Amino acid sequence: MKNIVILISGRGSNMQALLEAGLPCQVAAVISNRADARGLNIARARGIPTAVVNHRDYADRDSFDAALARTIDTFNPDYVALAGFMRILTAGFVARYRGKLLNIHPSLLPAYSGLNTHARALHDGVKIHGCTVHFVSSDLDHGPIIIQAAVPVLQDDTEQTLAAKVLYEEHRIYPQAVRWLCTDQIELNEHGQVVFRQRKQSGHTLISPELE
Repeated sequence: MKNIVILISGRGSNMQALLEAGLPCQVAAVISNRADARGLNIARARGIPTAVVNHRDYADRDSFDAALARTIDTFNPDYVALAGFMRILTAGFVARYRGKLLNIHPSLLPAYSGLNTHARALHDGVKIHGCTVHFVSSDLDHGPIIIQAAVPVLQDDTEQTLAAKVLYEEHRIYPQAVRWLCTDQIELNEHGQVVFRQRKQSGHTLISPELE
């Protein structure tokens, strides 16, 4: 059975979705850069080991990432899942876990990398928004895409309502991506693309608003 280490910075709702999904893997630890991250208590209540590597204790990103990597490696993970981990990781850290480090992002990447994705989508008037699970690369919020979910952006949507719709889908697709990884159903090819083994993809078109 494969081991997963989850990194969080706050409430850990995506972490909780992973814990509740009945995945065919073991969550070996939950690690945070903040001692007050609420998600740590959720993990502890489930008997999952936790650790804190406070970024404020380190002079720069390189030294923090080195300490974080040492802590992660004590749990021998097959994969490291970022679940609301609000730190920009160095290229060296990303290279150390190439093909093992994944992230959930609240937009249909490569559109709207970074912060405030829902507000930016509303401002631009996009009609379809969503979320993405991807392998992490050295470019922020980029890297080979594993799975995406799309939601319609309605005329009366606010930043809050749109965020809620997207978060619901995040909680569905992140466990699916981890399940595929734990059961060896996907791999990265030599071109850095995600390849599915023995899985058909839907050919349905997504259109919003609908055609008349």
